[in-house]
Amino acid sequence: MALEIKDPAVNNTPLKKSINETKLPVIALIGMPNSGKTTLFNALTGSNFKTSNYPGATVEYSIGSLVNRFGFSSYVMDSPGIISLNPSSPDEDVTISGLFNHPKFGLPDVVIVSCDCTQLSRQLFLVKQVIDTGFKTIVALTMNDLLDKKDMFVSEEKLGKILNAPVIKINSKKKEGINELIRKAEEMYLDESIVDYKSTIRKPGHPAEEDVAKLYDYTEQTEREVLESKNNIDINEVNRKAFRSLSRTPDLNSMKLDKVFLHPIWGIFIFVISMGIIFTSIFWIAQPAMDIIDTAFSSLSQLVADSLPAGAWYSDLITNGLINGFGSVMIFVPQIVILFILLGLLEDTGYLARAAMLIDKPLSKFGLNGRSFIPMLSGYACAIPAMMAARTISNRRERYLTIMIIPLMSCSARLPVYALLLAMVVPPDKPWIAGIGLGALYLFSIIASAVTAGIISKFKKTDEKSTFMLELPPYRTPVFRHVFKNTYYKALVYVKQAGPIIIVISLLLWALTYFPNVNPEIPESKTKGLTEEQISKVIESERLNTSFAATIGKNVFEPVLKPLGWDWRVGVSLISAFAAREIFVSAMAITFNITESEDDEDNFQTSILASMREARSPDGTRPLFTTASTISLIIYFMFAMQCLSTVAVARKETGSWKIPAIQIVFYTIMAYVLAFITYNGLNLLGIQ
Repeated sequence: MALEIKDPAVNNTPLKKSINETKLPVIALIGMPNSGKTTLFNALTGSNFKTSNYPGATVEYSIGSLVNRFGFSSYVMDSPGIISLNPSSPDEDVTISGLFNHPKFGLPDVVIVSCDCTQLSRQLFLVKQVIDTGFKTIVALTMNDLLDKKDMFVSEEKLGKILNAPVIKINSKKKEGINELIRKAEEMYLDESIVDYKSTIRKPGHPAEEDVAKLYDYTEQTEREVLESKNNIDINEVNRKAFRSLSRTPDLNSMKLDKVFLHPIWGIFIFVISMGIIFTSIFWIAQPAMDIIDTAFSSLSQLVADSLPAGAWYSDLITNGLINGFGSVMIFVPQIVILFILLGLLEDTGYLARAAMLIDKPLSKFGLNGRSFIPMLSGYACAIPAMMAARTISNRRERYLTIMIIPLMSCSARLPVYALLLAMVVPPDKPWIAGIGLGALYLFSIIASAVTAGIISKFKKTDEKSTFMLELPPYRTPVFRHVFKNTYYKALVYVKQAGPIIIVISLLLWALTYFPNVNPEIPESKTKGLTEEQISKVIESERLNTSFAATIGKNVFEPVLKPLGWDWRVGVSLISAFAAREIFVSAMAITFNITESEDDEDNFQTSILASMREARSPDGTRPLFTTASTISLIIYFMFAMQCLSTVAVARKETGSWKIPAIQIVFYTIMAYVLAFITYNGLNLLGIQ
């Protein structure tokens, strides 16, 4: 028997039955991608998550608490968008596992299903599945404003009777219908007429093809019955036309824009320009903030050093090990923030999904698909969030292949290294050449990653089908508040994921470069005429030259690096760069005895370049940094897996050490071989 739904009065007065605060009820939010589910989650909890179904969006369930103004204490669980209760990708499996077997909360007390009323027949497939499973279900109708523009609406009463479940219209951005939704959820939770209803819930199996067809027939018929017109005309005729137009014809405005943005020529042109603006903005806008962070940590390090006994080992541990280690994590946060703000704006407008469609065809030639685009793009900022964004790739082989090649993307940590080494080979009076060279390095990195993926895919065959189906959301005005707050959480994830690993490795490397010669004796002839700061640098250099790291470098790494034109000092700097690539520059400053203050950026840059130009090979017969050896070092950094925090995240995302181990071995060998070919090839050509 159909249940007639009567709308309750909207108020904030809690129902009389008390709630055990030690075990709060759980409201689960589920829905199809782009149905407004996560926007509803934001409105209910005051949390800050993306309103999207594409890479970078929700890929793990998130728990929040209802804001106090609702007068109902409850947890709210958000999760990735799903098409049905039968998972076909890792992110869908996360949602369904959390719904039926959450490790902490078990089964939810109430399930709210977000339902886009402009695509009602398609959205009702999931709604009907959830209701038939036995959950206490509320249907939250979204996108009502879009339907209203067509002078149409969905009858809540008719739909509620057909589904035998409450149906409530909402507008999460304007907070319309939210109070009513919570009142109904509270009422259903406190309903004592259903005893132990959770024991009757059963996870559905995979339906037969004929059952799916019957269910879609049911949802299409339901759409015809509940869609109504605001004008006094024949309802049956309106429903017939509305069903056809709503279910078969895309939004006209979106179609007009797609003719431009998805054009085979203009679309690619717009895409290239957009990406160029993004990466130009990353380096241009972020630089002042990076300088501020750098200055802040340098000042903090100096302040702490002045307050501690000079020359004490623990003073150096705190300033160079802890403070500078954490500073190497924080200095790249501005670039990551700017990247995610810009990508978030593009994603909220609906353009990023179009960009994925444009890039799908060329990526398919290399064993990837359009969903690999955003993780690869994110890799230009940092490989850590980029690997996490690959979770939404349903094909397991393509997901692992994307994670495999992400370290080849020239992340922002490589930028200081590129800047230093390019300055070595570019005439000082022609900086534009360095700019072109830097752009070429970034372009070459994406070409190299695609070629690598193509080579690997030729050897790694699979029977798993590759599909790229993506629902194109309508073009919308982005919700800036959500974009900015989501960016904050992503930056926080970066700091939490990379920070501890880099700091621990920094402390380990500090110990290797500080001991055993803690207080080296420097002849007076070497310090005569130098300032205290310069003397300190000389002591640091001598300490490093006699350290465990130097011993390892001279005995182990120098014989291996000699064919590339490098010596042990470069080897020690490469060891340091495993903590974070950007540490390479500061390690080079120490190993090559830079005595200028790093606070004076121009003097520091000039001094380190001068020292590198004066450095000689181990036998003293030639310069250490020739054009050939410097370019080979750039090539090495392009391919080598010089980031252990990325290795740790790759282990977490793939569930084993297989791919991280392959990345370390394969990319290190490839980097060495290509650097060897570059160095010796340039020498043969007379470019030294």
